[in-house]
Amino acid sequence: MIDRGKLESIVREAGRLALAGWPGDGHALRHWEKTPGSPVCDADLAVDAFLKKELSALLPSAGWLSEETADAPDRLREQLVWLVDPIDGTRDFIAGRTGWAVSVALVNTRRPLFGYLYAPARRREDGGEFWQAEAGKGSWRNGTRLAASVRDSLPGARVPAKKLASEDADLTLVEQPNSIALRMAMVAADEADLLASLRWGFEWDIAAAGLIAREAGATVTDAFGKALNYNKHDPRAFGVLVTSSAIHADAVTRLADRARRFSA
Repeated sequence: MIDRGKLESIVREAGRLALAGWPGDGHALRHWEKTPGSPVCDADLAVDAFLKKELSALLPSAGWLSEETADAPDRLREQLVWLVDPIDGTRDFIAGRTGWAVSVALVNTRRPLFGYLYAPARRREDGGEFWQAEAGKGSWRNGTRLAASVRDSLPGARVPAKKLASEDADLTLVEQPNSIALRMAMVAADEADLLASLRWGFEWDIAAAGLIAREAGATVTDAFGKALNYNKHDPRAFGVLVTSSAIHADAVTRLADRARRFSA
């Protein structure tokens, strides 16, 4: 159905294009806010335009949904849809930090079929971090198959965050990249046990990383513990919860009151 090698090459080239404008390597960058608290930069737009051109040529029948492209309702008629965040973690990108990634997923009938993350500023000696997954076939980082956290107790669970709420003082903080996709992927790589977001987010933020985590053996839902679907008319979901499978039910229970309050 699709040339996997070509798809990987497109994602890698998108990462190289982003890296060529990354302030962490000394490049000047123009950036602004689309809306208060929502930064965007020239690199976001350049990578988005590149991916739209190349992915549309690779699979002309697929629809398109991206953070940096105006939504087109005709995507709702398509079985296959690209979900793209050209630079997930724009704050880290603008600040010259490494916690950003190119995120590309191909959704088939509301479920991710392929998912790719490329974080070229991380592990530079290895050519960056390249994450990929295919539904039913597993997930990998830089060619190594991933096996998610198998932690069986919520207290002490590793969480990629800057700080913890008082209710979560029994959890353990680990590194937090700005990219939500990279934080989700940390559970897939057994570098974290739990990632929870309690705010409205968009499908393009989580589709690729959600598949990567699920194929590694993690449980992936919204903040209420419900299954995630994609290419919806309203491309939002309230929160995302990625955990080792054994602690997922306990995490849903702990977050339930906050999820109800914050989603209202």
